[in-house]
Amino acid sequence: MLKSKENIENSRVKLQIEVAAPDVDTALAKAYRKVVKKVNLPGFRKGKVPRQILESRFGPEILHEEALELLVPFAYDEALKEAEIDPINHPDFELIQVEEGKPLIFNAVVEVLPPVEIGEHKGLKVEQEEAELDEMQIDHHLYMLREQNARLIPREEGFVKDGDIVMIDFKGYVDDELFEGGEAENYSLEIGSNSFIPGFEEKLIGASPEEEIEVKLKFPDNYGKEDLAGKDAVFKVKINQIKEKELPELDDEFVKEVSEFETLAEMKADLREKMLKNAEDQSKSKLEEDLIEKVSATSEVETPKVLVDRQIDRMLGDLESYLRYQGMGLDQFIELSGKTREDIREDRREEAEQRAKANLVLDAIAKKEGITVEDSEIEAKIAEIAESYNDDPERIRGILDNQGRIPVMVEEIRIRKVIDFLVENAEIKKVKPNKPEKKEKAVKDAGTKPEAEAEKEAKTSAKPKKNKVKKDINKQEEKEKKDS
Repeated sequence: MLKSKENIENSRVKLQIEVAAPDVDTALAKAYRKVVKKVNLPGFRKGKVPRQILESRFGPEILHEEALELLVPFAYDEALKEAEIDPINHPDFELIQVEEGKPLIFNAVVEVLPPVEIGEHKGLKVEQEEAELDEMQIDHHLYMLREQNARLIPREEGFVKDGDIVMIDFKGYVDDELFEGGEAENYSLEIGSNSFIPGFEEKLIGASPEEEIEVKLKFPDNYGKEDLAGKDAVFKVKINQIKEKELPELDDEFVKEVSEFETLAEMKADLREKMLKNAEDQSKSKLEEDLIEKVSATSEVETPKVLVDRQIDRMLGDLESYLRYQGMGLDQFIELSGKTREDIREDRREEAEQRAKANLVLDAIAKKEGITVEDSEIEAKIAEIAESYNDDPERIRGILDNQGRIPVMVEEIRIRKVIDFLVENAEIKKVKPNKPEKKEKAVKDAGTKPEAEAEKEAKTSAKPKKNKVKKDINKQEEKEKKDS
């Protein structure tokens, strides 16, 4: 039972917990029956050493560890309920008394959620951009579709130009020595792809087939390999072949070959619908982010380091999943970045602190407004997941339960309801999107190469992350197949 509760610094609570003497005696008796099986003493058969002799020979402490393992977890959990606190970290235990015939007394110091002084969270004034479709997005998508299906036509004459594919042999030298990984034969390189160090591809423009040239460059100061970073280099390059992209005609026949649509008009209509939906989703997400940022900025809370570190762990987990999707591991990414794992963590600390604070504020709003999750909402979410897999809801529930995902799902639903609450109680002003001025070389049709900004956006946009719940279910299904 809980004897006392004391608030100490840094959102920590000290609990003094007591377990009744009869329960202690029972636990010590169980501990003796377990420990004696492992003890060998001359004159006694294994497992038959009397308890009094065992304790006199080794001391009563020989039973304490086993007894405490039986008593402490349950007593600690019960004390948390009595104290009505939710720990956010593992406790530090301090043993005060453990002795046969006397109560067990121990202290538990545990870190808890800090108090939150919630700022204004109703009637927040916020602007929301109206969702609009930029026709250039459709043109860009269709251009990229043509790019993906382009034919490469060898060109025997002429010169290398931007957009060409060149087959090259090259050798790279630093301080007149060939550096590791600095040579290749018949390497395929697209001019303008920026896949080589800055300046390399541009130096090939104007070269002709079979020509041999020297390219003098300097490696970037932040280059992934420290032995090359900032160094002057010379590449001896031979142009073996030039290939030119031939884009297919954008017509109904092309659309039939590369999609499920029969006509270009049908594809454009589908793209328009999906892109408008995406614009609406982005507008809604931005509105929610702005509301969370506003209420978080006006709220006061000391964010515990343990929660920030956990948030960084989640962010690195997301990064690792994304990198794996791209065919790269986190360790490889760290090596190429020229940073340490700790550097990568610290780069994310400020954002992690903001996210951790926002989570504490949203949790506090849920408690203040009495926002909870009903069983029916959990069942509806499970049914939704089951439907996406064409599976039985009870089987999906079993998988999620075995993985310990149900509490996570409940918390996700709860936070979703808090965000919806903020939106419902906000004063939202619809505004036109703040579009940047269009450049002179704007895209006029799908046959024109999109401007550099659109290309940059396409190259740097992240692939959508796979749903974690679905990943876990896939893993479980694979396991079941192996076991069956």
